[in-house]
Amino acid sequence: MVVPRVQAAIATAFGEEFRQTDPVVRPSQFADIQINAAMALAKKVGLPPRDAAAKIVEALNLDGICTSVEISGPGFINLSFDGTWIEELLNAESVQAASPATAVTPAATPQRVVVDYSSPNVAKEMHVGHLRTTVVGDSLVKVLEALGDTVIRQNHIGDWGTPFGMLIEHWLEIGEDSPEAALLVEDPSAFYQAARAKFDASATDEDGFATRARLRVVALQGGDQETFAVWQRLVAQSKRYFNAIYSTLGISLTDDHIAGESSYDAHLAQLCQELEERGLARISDGALCTFPAGFTGRDGQPLPLIIRKSDGGYGYGTTDLATIRYRVRDLEANRILYVVGAPQNVHLRMVMATARDAGWLPETVEAVHVQIGNVLGEDGKILKSRSGAPVKLMALLEEAVDRARAVIDASRPELSEAERAVTARQVGIGAVKYADLSTGHDTEYVFDFDRMLALSGNTGPYVQYAAARIRSILRKAGVLEQITGDGGTPAAGTPAAEASGGPATAIAVVEPAERALALHLLEFDATLNKVRDALEPHRLCGYLFELAQLFTTFYDQCPVLKAEESVRDSRLALCALALRRLSGGLELLGIETPENM
Repeated sequence: MVVPRVQAAIATAFGEEFRQTDPVVRPSQFADIQINAAMALAKKVGLPPRDAAAKIVEALNLDGICTSVEISGPGFINLSFDGTWIEELLNAESVQAASPATAVTPAATPQRVVVDYSSPNVAKEMHVGHLRTTVVGDSLVKVLEALGDTVIRQNHIGDWGTPFGMLIEHWLEIGEDSPEAALLVEDPSAFYQAARAKFDASATDEDGFATRARLRVVALQGGDQETFAVWQRLVAQSKRYFNAIYSTLGISLTDDHIAGESSYDAHLAQLCQELEERGLARISDGALCTFPAGFTGRDGQPLPLIIRKSDGGYGYGTTDLATIRYRVRDLEANRILYVVGAPQNVHLRMVMATARDAGWLPETVEAVHVQIGNVLGEDGKILKSRSGAPVKLMALLEEAVDRARAVIDASRPELSEAERAVTARQVGIGAVKYADLSTGHDTEYVFDFDRMLALSGNTGPYVQYAAARIRSILRKAGVLEQITGDGGTPAAGTPAAEASGGPATAIAVVEPAERALALHLLEFDATLNKVRDALEPHRLCGYLFELAQLFTTFYDQCPVLKAEESVRDSRLALCALALRRLSGGLELLGIETPENM
């Protein structure tokens, strides 16, 4: 709320080069918030921290905002806000009830952002490793879009290369109408493994399956019509499987967002030629490579990025260079986000460095690897099934829903069968997604259903329950339908009357618990901007978890339904705004808000 004013004061006190300094806002036991920027600035500006804090306070204009600005300790700046100012801001947010729950103030400088995420492989099962790239990427695009960025989703699927000779030959052998062909949608790993088994078993047979598979790769790359037609059917079948996963997870990716490796095949030869002509690529051990500065192997020798293999084929490096060039030149991106596993970091940095050397990635365009850490089992190793194979994503999601259903059946037997089924899906899928998103995307976490589905702690069900609890309060007050827009016209004097143009109930902030909840509600936009800047969805999870906690404290200490009428209406309006922020925040995480829990 006051960050721009604090940054302006810092610029006035120490110069424009310090304007973007993080004010380091923290909770304070002595005031509403504490500004700790002076501690970090002191050495840079050559002053003791307390003197630096004094210069910031001297330049700080908080008239009408704060009742008290004090320096404490070695240089902490404590701010106590004016209650009237809090109420004005809060009521300004409250009158947005007719707009979507995710409506926020747009970012000052909207950008055109390409987000590369999910990226499964054709004819292969999506496993738990794909969960994080898919869920984190989809949450980021939702937040960026809410803040006014133009977002271009890119699902860079693996749909080209050597394995497709093997897969196409297997398809031709078994026939399109065979039960085995249906595995591409039902169990892609089984289809792939059957083809692989044939390939390995015939590796030394000159006229066997492996030989035919290799020739099939040549035919595919050469544009053979029959081979290409089969490849198209393989891709189409895999899309059906991908879409089943995306539908279950509530992911916004569609077929229109697919931009697979095959999209760039026609441009790879010319790309290699251009790099050679510019003196950026040379032959090394038979392969064409670039050697971007700053990358060395364990032996201290320059690390190569292979862009054309010794056999004349192309790899990930070539395709990724063509991709980044396309995203800058054709999609006109200001920012490119690669939501990709952490092990790909060196590769992606080498691609970005080569692209910058070639002039395809200008300094005006930001390219970021949003590193995704591994999902671990209880043994601390990458999560696998009991057989040692990667855990299939669909099986994992189905188990999450089944576990949630068991809990809901036991706790809410009065709900109808249909209501329990819907709630189980919302809670189960929400629990998995929230557990993923609430962890820093570049760190590992242990997959634990019991913890994910718990109604206590920083979990999806805890936040969902807080929202469901507010719905129950508003339902008992007889105003839920007006507030949520589910039907009826808001009556004058109700917390949602402004939705139909009637007089709105003003929110009064009196009690400490009301004040704490109100201040946190006002931080929603700032939190989303932090997510946008740092590309860290866990910041939004942390905000929603704290909001749920603050609401619980507020409800325990401030009676709502039993309060006198004026106080009751004010607190119902505060409840409505809390519900708006909880449901809106969950929606930006890609998580639904249950009606009942």
